[in-house]
Amino acid sequence: MIYGRKNREKAACIEPIFGSQNEDQDLPKYRLAQHTVAPRIAYQMVKDELLDEGTSRLNLATFCQTYMEPEAAQLMADTLDKNAIDKSEYPRTAELENRCVNMIADLWHASGKEKFMGTSTIGSSEACMLGGMAMKFHWRHRAQKAGLDLTKRKPNLVISSGYQVCWEKFCVYWDIELREVPIGSKHMSLDLDSVMDYVDEYTIGIVGILGITYTGMYDDIQRLNKLVEAYNKRNDHQVYIHVDAASGGLFTPFVDPDRVWDFRLDNVVSINTSGHKYGLVYPGVGWVLWRDEQYLPKELIFNVSYLGGELPTMAINFSHSASQIIGQYYNFVRYGFEGYRAIHQRTRDVARYLSQAIRQTGDFDIVADGSALPIVCYQLKHAPKREWTLYDLSDRLLMKGWQVPAYPLPKNLDQEVVHRIVVRGDLGMSMAHNFVQDLQEALTTLNNAHLVFHQKHTVTRYGFTH
Repeated sequence: MIYGRKNREKAACIEPIFGSQNEDQDLPKYRLAQHTVAPRIAYQMVKDELLDEGTSRLNLATFCQTYMEPEAAQLMADTLDKNAIDKSEYPRTAELENRCVNMIADLWHASGKEKFMGTSTIGSSEACMLGGMAMKFHWRHRAQKAGLDLTKRKPNLVISSGYQVCWEKFCVYWDIELREVPIGSKHMSLDLDSVMDYVDEYTIGIVGILGITYTGMYDDIQRLNKLVEAYNKRNDHQVYIHVDAASGGLFTPFVDPDRVWDFRLDNVVSINTSGHKYGLVYPGVGWVLWRDEQYLPKELIFNVSYLGGELPTMAINFSHSASQIIGQYYNFVRYGFEGYRAIHQRTRDVARYLSQAIRQTGDFDIVADGSALPIVCYQLKHAPKREWTLYDLSDRLLMKGWQVPAYPLPKNLDQEVVHRIVVRGDLGMSMAHNFVQDLQEALTTLNNAHLVFHQKHTVTRYGFTH
């Protein structure tokens, strides 16, 4: 058969992907190809590039959500083209964001007597930056009124050594001294016996962490509030608390409603959280709220046009898709309080099962058992004759697809290496049983191995960046 131009184009559409000319050559990877590629072939080639990355749902290292309902995913795909910053063009999207802020404020017990403010962000890292900037500007106003010499030395931020790296970035970006309160082996969270020793008139604020990244444990925010209250009564310089609730902010209110950590405490002035962790949204959304407008300096609020008027905005990022905000609103509507509570309670049940099963192997000491955040953290028991390390165990589990990070604990405990398992909503009990079976097989293999890869006393990071 002789093809004309139109017929040849039609033939190209039915040409087998792996029989195409493009699949017969290695396309340029670091410069643009000269010619176009058919959509279906480009799709397959890019998809093939990702084949050896592993399955995201078997990634037990990440806090980030790896599953959403098909309806939610479709809704987010349908709204990828909406720019969250364009309030006047997309007023209904702006309203959905405002509703989410109000729902979260209600969860965190914002008072009707105060005028709370809040915004969506690109994850909790941006939210931490905004919370940190507000603390710095608010401190500067207070310090100027008190006649403090702002040029004498840098302002400082007090936080436990279990902080997430975004706080280190904040202090570098905005020229703040980071004062780390070492975590001890007994408390494994903010040391409340010494934290106030780090505070002075140049302290912009204290950060309490509701869900330490390393272990999932909570700082005792309620007791910290009492210490701050006593400090403020003794000193003219006032200090306040920002709660980094990146992981716990949309988990704790549902399963530990009696835990007092939020705006019920007078000295907690701002809170951040991550919608893409236990808010159950795909990566790309966070939230930050202030208990009252006085704690968000006006210099940080900018006005954008909105339905013929103006709407305040304080986010750092500008143009970005509104799909994650819409996904968050979908989840709030879809699950409600009881739905979130049921998901998170089951998630905690899975964490406790894993903790018990790991303890029963006899090889590990449990550092965190999932009783706070659903995080299981464990280290090897001392056994002089054991040749393998947690890094070797990570390698064996990866052969079955499980990504389990091995890493040292924070400063002061950084010679202790642990494994951490983050239990998310999509890790069901059946998958947990499968993991335990694969873990037991890996232990048997390592105990009978004649050759291991990692040096016994190696202390390094193993794929842990969250």
